[in-house]
Amino acid sequence: MQRIDHPLLSSSLGSHRTLTSFHFGPSNAGRKIYIQASLHAEELPGMLVAHHLRGLLEAAEAAGQLEAQVVLVPVANPIGLAQQLNHKPMGRFELGSSENFNRHYPDLTRAVGPEVIAQLGDDPAANVRRVRDAIGQFLQAWVPDTELQSLRRCLLLLAHDAEVMIDLHCDCEGVMHFYTEEPCWPALEALSRFLGSRTTLLAKNSGNLPIDECLSNVWWQLAEQLNAAGSIKPLHQGCCSCTIELRGELDVSHTLAIQDAHAILNWMRHVNVLRDGQRPSVPQALCEATPLAGSETLHARSSGVVVFAVEPGAVLTQGQLVAEVINPIDNQIERVLAGVDGVFYARIRDRYITAGGELGKIAGAQAFRTGPLLGA
Repeated sequence: MQRIDHPLLSSSLGSHRTLTSFHFGPSNAGRKIYIQASLHAEELPGMLVAHHLRGLLEAAEAAGQLEAQVVLVPVANPIGLAQQLNHKPMGRFELGSSENFNRHYPDLTRAVGPEVIAQLGDDPAANVRRVRDAIGQFLQAWVPDTELQSLRRCLLLLAHDAEVMIDLHCDCEGVMHFYTEEPCWPALEALSRFLGSRTTLLAKNSGNLPIDECLSNVWWQLAEQLNAAGSIKPLHQGCCSCTIELRGELDVSHTLAIQDAHAILNWMRHVNVLRDGQRPSVPQALCEATPLAGSETLHARSSGVVVFAVEPGAVLTQGQLVAEVINPIDNQIERVLAGVDGVFYARIRDRYITAGGELGKIAGAQAFRTGPLLGA
């Protein structure tokens, strides 16, 4: 194992932060898996999974069982991890800019597309290398002017040449669920099964460029540009990325983290990244993949105390009671009903809501939303 500490741009006199990555397996294997945790820094289950995964990877490396390089970043957001306001962690948005740590990554298609398309030939593997090299050159030339931008650049430099990028998050309260782009789904379906995903949400460009889509959408977008130009030059999906929501913020336990770390390791066995004589069968899917555009976000029209009528993971039917919002001053109760059939996969942790606030999400099977599909 190699540990590398990457200094970030200092935001103020006398302060300095570092991003740390751990590198396992042969660096010249030609294959690379990248895993990071807690980019939204208050989402801690992934950090504990990374802790247990590190031990498993160290043992596999010592036994010479890794057939690819695996890069693990257990604390992907040292900036947000240090942010607190009135004794509460504030790890989703940078306080100085109010920017979400997992939005606004660079548009790599625009950055490298015009130049790299002209360089592609008839060899699929060579074309993948050319695109990765072009992305790497763009990132090396990028001179960030803020600490946040230096963090984004550092994460992308570590991940841009990986065939699979795994971003470990969690919701406020929820069941295991999984986000990925449609072109990545065939390669990542087995991972969702090993993890026991209860909801899988697919999109093709969900908007606002989170880090996972920044890394995966450049490939299918360039391929579409080639097709639109009538070119038959082959360009495969060189990076398949996903966001894994490890249940809820309070689901931080060794039992769950060990379970999830072994699930990721079993997937590595399945895709021949880890060869240790074990060949686990792919579990049965616990859900059908549904469109992210079919996910309904429930909102409260009024403010009050929230009382949920159903638990995360419940399979709901349209019109079913999900929650009540109780106003004890005016003695009024707002009944919040499901607008679609589907799995109630996530909900808020706090039990007081202001008017217009989000209460929870239901994974519906039919797409009905357009525009940016991710929340703030």
